[in-house]
Amino acid sequence: MDLRKLKTLIDLVAESDIAELEVTEGESKVRIVKSSPVPQNQVMMMQPQGMHQQYSAPSAHASAPAPEPAVAVAAEPTGHIVKSPMVGTFYRSSAPGSPAFVEVGSSIKEGDTLCIIEAMKLLNEIDSDVAGVVTKILVENGQPVEFGQPLFVIG
Repeated sequence: MDLRKLKTLIDLVAESDIAELEVTEGESKVRIVKSSPVPQNQVMMMQPQGMHQQYSAPSAHASAPAPEPAVAVAAEPTGHIVKSPMVGTFYRSSAPGSPAFVEVGSSIKEGDTLCIIEAMKLLNEIDSDVAGVVTKILVENGQPVEFGQPLFVIG
């Protein structure tokens, strides 16, 4: 099954009320499961960058009301944000030791490869959908990424 078909299937599942889709084509088999924004009975291991929260547990012996939780708000980056089209592992280069596809300050054209996301042992090149200059790289090499997570800011 080619990458375009796979992306189309992912988009269809994301935009519909379908929770799960399984397609078999020849010897290829693909299963797409839509995850809820906050999975029940699961512990969230990652916290989005720039969003640090402090929580205070209520005390049974507290005489004064607990302070409000402090929330740090990150500045919204300006420019076009390239988001992850899938869940997987983010890689800045094609192989360990190879130069990164782009660096901060790199001038890019529409269609240039920005990174690779590995999903289920498949390496998927993520191309730029706009021309411009890479102003920020929001993900570290080898870090897991979620669907829709911002990866790059292009000015």
